[in-house]
Amino acid sequence: MRYPSLTLLDEEKRLLWQLRTHGAQSRSTLAATLQISNSAVTRLTKALAAQGLLEEMPSEALPARGRPTVPLRISAAGGYAFGLALYAGILEIAVVDYAGGVIALTSEAIELTDPAGFARHVDRRIHELTLEHRLLGRRLYGVGFSAPGPALSRDGNRWSIVRNLPGWKDAPLRDIFAETLQLPIWIENDATAAALAEYYLGGLIGRCTTAIVILLGHGVGAGIIHEGRLMRGEAGGAGEIGMFYPGDRPRPTTLDLIATLQAAGCGVDSLANFADAIPGYEAVIDRWLERAADQLLQTVNSAIAWLEPGAIRLMSPLPTPIMQGLVERLNRRDIIWGDHSVESDIGRYTVEMSLLGGAGAALGAALLPIHATITRN
Repeated sequence: MRYPSLTLLDEEKRLLWQLRTHGAQSRSTLAATLQISNSAVTRLTKALAAQGLLEEMPSEALPARGRPTVPLRISAAGGYAFGLALYAGILEIAVVDYAGGVIALTSEAIELTDPAGFARHVDRRIHELTLEHRLLGRRLYGVGFSAPGPALSRDGNRWSIVRNLPGWKDAPLRDIFAETLQLPIWIENDATAAALAEYYLGGLIGRCTTAIVILLGHGVGAGIIHEGRLMRGEAGGAGEIGMFYPGDRPRPTTLDLIATLQAAGCGVDSLANFADAIPGYEAVIDRWLERAADQLLQTVNSAIAWLEPGAIRLMSPLPTPIMQGLVERLNRRDIIWGDHSVESDIGRYTVEMSLLGGAGAALGAALLPIHATITRN
């Protein structure tokens, strides 16, 4: 089913963004924060509520006499969106509601195919999940896809997809997906999508203005978010830190770890059988973690020097114990912080592990259509 696109006024976007970033607020608080009149807030919130984007929370009794305040919040009933992420033999599909809540998150082994075959499979899964979660009749904003590679065209239609997905590189992905799915399509680099998920779902909203997420997937990339905006660069290549790690050499990536294990005789062939195949190869994994931490150190220090982020997080579909080991090793190394020549209250930088795991890129992809309704990117 096709749905009309949601068109919001700039004032409505400002109000929604205030609620997204600061949580539920009363009309009077919104008027004071946004520096507009109470009557303007009433008009805006009435229009947004009529579209199902806002809802009232239960009344809060004031400590003094008077009418109780009625906080407003983003409504989950405002609609939903799908997100897709491809890893080594695994397809992640996320469904999120307008408030950012996770409706569904699935992970399945998938045979690698061309973009058209992939789109047909996704079309079937979207219909199944829509029926399973009783979403028919609700506003569907579209489908986001986290692309494992940088954009090749400024319109975001053609992407330099990783080599282990033959037939994908330079294919008109948006056109292919839109023709099959008959839905609005968003495509974003997987690390950038992961950063959006961390911002919304990883507790970074309200905590910091700038954050960096380093994604170890097919390749290695970084997503940067600043004041709620995805930092893409002039042609969409911001965060392409994979160029520091040439593909013909050892790299700190999921595929590289799988290849390292295979070279040691391990029977792992994808993430689908990773956990079952690695027992007995712990020493190989430990050596890989030490090397990966050494490789990532300079990248982390460079990010701190250039951007001074409020948070740096590592994300990967690799099992949690492996990522914990990598983060611990990295934090034992010489990460720079502040200005060594002056007193600073910033403290030492600590790299954190994302709690979203392999789901981060899919969740971020699902948030792309929703994020687009209230921002210019």
